[in-house]
Amino acid sequence: MEVKIGVQHAPREIVLESGQSPEEVERAVAEALAGKSQLLTLVDEHGRKVLIPAERLAYVELGEPSPRKVGFGAL
Repeated sequence: MEVKIGVQHAPREIVLESGQSPEEVERAVAEALAGKSQLLTLVDEHGRKVLIPAERLAYVELGEPSPRKVGFGAL
């Protein structure tokens, strides 16, 4: 699943492909915003952790990955 994270005072958003379910990501964001944890921690498909301070979160967008197109066929 594709996750886009906006961070305050950062010129670009963070985009990662996560193997976590949408419910798991939503729960992690809710806990970070509620103050239960000071960091939003997500894991991408390669096992790398992304840590973002909860007070710097601007937005989190959850979406489905788009299928990759291969070849030179007509669109």
